[in-house]
Amino acid sequence: MPNLLVNIDVPDVSAAEAFYVRAFGFTAGRRFGREAVELLGAGVPLYLLRKPAGTPASEVGPALRDYGRHWTPVHLDVVVEALEPAVARAQAEGATVEGPIRDAVWGRMALLADPWGHGVCLLQFKGRGYDELLRST
Repeated sequence: MPNLLVNIDVPDVSAAEAFYVRAFGFTAGRRFGREAVELLGAGVPLYLLRKPAGTPASEVGPALRDYGRHWTPVHLDVVVEALEPAVARAQAEGATVEGPIRDAVWGRMALLADPWGHGVCLLQFKGRGYDELLRST
C-alpha cells in the first residue's frame, strides 16, 4: 500500500507553522532546519517547505512561485466538529473566507484560503458523511 505525504510550499516556514497549528490544531513533529517542518495530527504528515516567492515552481516550465491567491484542483479539506468556531479561528489566524457556508446532504463546508493563497476547505460532516451520497440498496 502506498504512503501519502502532503507538502505545501510557503515562503516562511515559521509563520506557516504558527498558522496551521493555531488555525487547525496540527502539532509540530520533526524540524528540518529553517527549510521544513513536519506537522502531525491529520492522519498523514503535512510538510511545510520553504520555497521563496519568485523561484521556479518546476524544472520543466516557466512558472514561478507566487503566493497570491491561486487556484489549483488539489487543496486541503480539514474535517472539524463545529464549523463556525473553526472558521472564526482560521480567520483570526489570517485565513480568508471565500464565501458563505454551504450545506450539502453529507454536511457543511466553508471555503477559505490560507495566508499564502492555498485553498483550504473546512468540512463538518453529518450523518454518515460522504456515505450520505450513496444510495441505499
